[in-house]
Amino acid sequence: MQEEKFISKIEKLKESLKHLLYETKDIIHQLKLIDTLSQFGVAHHFVREIKDAFGTIYSVMNININILKDDLFSTSLLFRLLREHGFQVSQGVFYGFKDENGDFQLSLCDDIKGMLSLYEASYLAVEGEDALEKARVFTTKHLKGIIKEDDIDPILKEHIEHALELPMHWRMPRLHTHWFIGIYEKDDNMNPILLEFAKLDFNILQNTHRKEIKQCSRWWSTLNLLDDDLSFSRDRLVENYLFAMGWVSKAKFSFYRETLTQVNCLVTIIDDIYDAYGSIHELELFTSIVDRWDVNDIDYLPKFMKICFLGLFNTTNDTAYKVLKMRNVNCIPYLKKSLLELCKAYLVEANWAHSSYKPTLKEYLDNAWISIGAFPILFHSFFCISEAISNEALEILENFPIIMRQSFLIARLCNDLGTSIEEVNRGDVNKSIQCYMHEKGVAETIAREQIQDLIRETWKELNTKIFTMSSPFDVSLNNLAMNIARTGHFMYDHGDGFGIPQHKTKDRVISLVIKPIPLDEIKVYKINGEIIYILFCGNLY
Repeated sequence: MQEEKFISKIEKLKESLKHLLYETKDIIHQLKLIDTLSQFGVAHHFVREIKDAFGTIYSVMNININILKDDLFSTSLLFRLLREHGFQVSQGVFYGFKDENGDFQLSLCDDIKGMLSLYEASYLAVEGEDALEKARVFTTKHLKGIIKEDDIDPILKEHIEHALELPMHWRMPRLHTHWFIGIYEKDDNMNPILLEFAKLDFNILQNTHRKEIKQCSRWWSTLNLLDDDLSFSRDRLVENYLFAMGWVSKAKFSFYRETLTQVNCLVTIIDDIYDAYGSIHELELFTSIVDRWDVNDIDYLPKFMKICFLGLFNTTNDTAYKVLKMRNVNCIPYLKKSLLELCKAYLVEANWAHSSYKPTLKEYLDNAWISIGAFPILFHSFFCISEAISNEALEILENFPIIMRQSFLIARLCNDLGTSIEEVNRGDVNKSIQCYMHEKGVAETIAREQIQDLIRETWKELNTKIFTMSSPFDVSLNNLAMNIARTGHFMYDHGDGFGIPQHKTKDRVISLVIKPIPLDEIKVYKINGEIIYILFCGNLY
């Protein structure tokens, strides 16, 4: 791709869209345009314009609610967008759509777009918002019936099926953007300038991601850890990069993604050592050496652990050197602590497995949200993406910020739903599903339903922390919290997308990293049934 040419093109299109944002005064059209920009993943190009629009909308909130009082679609969209952008908005905006018994009116089922909009809004519920929980149950039930109807519009049906599979709030943004570009292109009323802008932006960012994978591949090849001594471990460079890309995808965070890919690859090896390869004595020794962080101690380790520790030691110190150069902060004590906490959590699980101990669900979860990689991911992320590193933030970081615990717990529960059977069969510790089955004496199907319910409740807790509580961390860490949970769904909702990546994950790698969205097609579009645009080789005529 001729990147300079396309960057020049995208800057011209951006100016056109800025004018469109300022010229659009009707609140419904404003909301739809901002939502489209968000789903295209390009809203960050228009931060000031969107902030100004929401400032105006929120300043006359009571007037707007009155204007939209009979419009379920727009009321739900207003609620979702305002809450996503940090504005305080009450679930009370939906009370007008309820009957005298407090239930949502059955007549709403005739408004399919409104039902879908309410469904998406319901997943931004915080703890105690019973009206939104009722909205989720109500819309889910009726949308499942609606898609079975023969006369439903095929594009609208695809929207509903996509949402019922996973709500937008739970989806990895980058993957949703790829899907949304494809579905938006089919709409007769789509804006061709906006579509071209979204395609160009997607491909330019994809090119950045592709370059990063090349860099990571060179590092992984040079490190050459998975030789004969560590050949038992999983080689998952690209899948580990997908995690990092899912957590933070913006172009300016290349250092973050390359660093976290390295961390993920090393954590994968350590995980495999503790899960299936090291003896308890060897694992205790390895944990103590991580604690001391002294290469002079490695002579006590078997060769495969020496190689692993040296790779971990050198890579971590290299990261710390780069952070010191960029931010003038010595992060080695924090990174070392994060790795030690992970190894201690792995050791707990290894002891359970070797002694055939069956933990309670609470025992398991108290350890499992850490063993998913919480401390290394958070500590490395903090030093790689934080705009400002305050003493207050560092103090909270040491005690692990509560705002992040729910996100890692969701990732762990998604992981368990997708991988637990295979892992238990190969001798790993019982996962959340088996813990619940053993503790309650229930069948696997019931246990899985319980874990799904726990994921929903944990999302509400995470929403509460994100949308209602102040934080010493900048917005990038708050977004990271949600994206860690979302990437858990992305990787494990269709099975073990990390351990067995040949199918769904492989297709997603091709879509997100390898194959650009085509720009060289000739298509004819109608706007409001009148104006015709032709898109040719990425240029608008």
